[in-house]
Amino acid sequence: MSGAQGGQARPRVRATDDAGPRGTRVPGGGFARQVHAEWTKFRTIRGWVAGLAVAALVTALLGLLSASSSHASCGPTDAACPAVPVGPDGGAVNDKFFFVHRSLTGDGSITVRVTSMTGQIRKPDATPGVRNVVSGVVPWAKAGVLVKDGTRQGSAYAAVMVTGAHGVRMQHNYTHDVAGRPGGVSRQSPRWLRLTRSGETVTGAESADGARWTTLGSVRLAGLPATVRIGMFAASPGDLTVTRGDLGGSVTAVRFAETTAVFDEVSLGGGTSGEAWRHDDVGVTLEPDGSPHHPGRAETSGATFTVTGVGDIGPSAEGMSVENTLTGVPAGLIVVIVVAVSFVTAEYRRGLIRTSLLAVPARGRVVAAKAVVIVAVTFVAALAACAVAVTYGTGILRDNGNQVLPVPWLTEVRVVAGVAALFAATAVLALGLGFLFRSSAAAVTGAIAVTVVPHILATASVLPAEAAQWLLRLTPAAGFAIWQSVPEYAHVLDTYTPQAGYYPLPPWAGLAVSCGYAALAVALAIVRLHRSDV
Repeated sequence: MSGAQGGQARPRVRATDDAGPRGTRVPGGGFARQVHAEWTKFRTIRGWVAGLAVAALVTALLGLLSASSSHASCGPTDAACPAVPVGPDGGAVNDKFFFVHRSLTGDGSITVRVTSMTGQIRKPDATPGVRNVVSGVVPWAKAGVLVKDGTRQGSAYAAVMVTGAHGVRMQHNYTHDVAGRPGGVSRQSPRWLRLTRSGETVTGAESADGARWTTLGSVRLAGLPATVRIGMFAASPGDLTVTRGDLGGSVTAVRFAETTAVFDEVSLGGGTSGEAWRHDDVGVTLEPDGSPHHPGRAETSGATFTVTGVGDIGPSAEGMSVENTLTGVPAGLIVVIVVAVSFVTAEYRRGLIRTSLLAVPARGRVVAAKAVVIVAVTFVAALAACAVAVTYGTGILRDNGNQVLPVPWLTEVRVVAGVAALFAATAVLALGLGFLFRSSAAAVTGAIAVTVVPHILATASVLPAEAAQWLLRLTPAAGFAIWQSVPEYAHVLDTYTPQAGYYPLPPWAGLAVSCGYAALAVALAIVRLHRSDV
């Protein structure tokens, strides 16, 4: 009998994109249902779930083990190292300089003329036992006028200064820097500097003759108290030298340097007191007997001040950083790559991929659904692992006497969530390679070769710095930039190389490169799936 059975017409089923063979609708044909189906596959295979758990455990436990094995102490008595000073924004800072100052209550100003800036630099000894000290100043030696919320390290400040090789600058609160006129300073070519305080606003200016002034900028120092310290300062970071190592990479050395500046034509205005000038060696390092190590000094001759200082005022990178607790990430990524590849190749190996594609004729949905699932499960597992490693790892480092660089809480959140996103992007990349190669060995090897291996080569001092930087710009390993917690500052002299923990791309830009490679792998996987029989 055709067309009717029992006197009733048989209903027709119209074929759609979600229909299977012969026009019968497949339960779960929509994309959301396809994602649910892939999630069901993932959670029912114990090996995949266990693998993801292993990746999380490896990431967290290796980070905690690394933190537990790191111990530090200061001084001959193995005393705990002092805490790193913290600036107004919550970041670690250097705040070490010699300060000649008076109190300023309310609004006021200071104007000086700088007529000389000289210094000394300790160089490698040519003769054993004979100190090799030469005349000169390092590029970021500083001397000028300063308004500061007391003499406590890390307190808010604004300064206008001459530098060793970067002309006049206005800087405030350690991380902010504005360039003025280039050039040095001498008796024949002096520099006039001025700071003016009005409430919480401090304005800096410079002049070549003391008559025609150029404003460098005005900054607001939130919470600046009514009474502050105002005066002249000098500071000099160490002399940094970088040499190529025998096995590649670089060797860094920092040697003692100091700077001496001569100030005259000192003029104070507003609510400055008539007290005598005070001298403070802010942040000076003390010897075990309590005497200062490399102390600064100041001399006064009539209205002329000669101030000598060491140290620096700016951001600090001296200590352990948050990302030092994430040493287990490369190993965790390898495990995640294996799981993500198996999520694809297991179906090819068992012939189940044909069933999946018959159920969902729109083949791109299969790839996309698997990508959604692997992103979700990997991100959640990695987020938990990284949160544990960072939270407990930093505590262990501090308990072991290490100086851990404080960072704003938003930076810490970015590191934890960003590394979890890097895990997810790497998993998607591995998933795409699984569809492209259809071989576990080939896909796993390829994913590790373009993500983990470039990072190891770039940070293990086996490549020149330039080659390491290009490797972390052009490969999926660029995403490791997301965990850099201490940024690079143009006004701080440091070794800004991958070996020292600095990446060539900004954190989010580096992660975007990794995500771009993951998206490309998925797109190519979809193309190949459409062009092949299975």
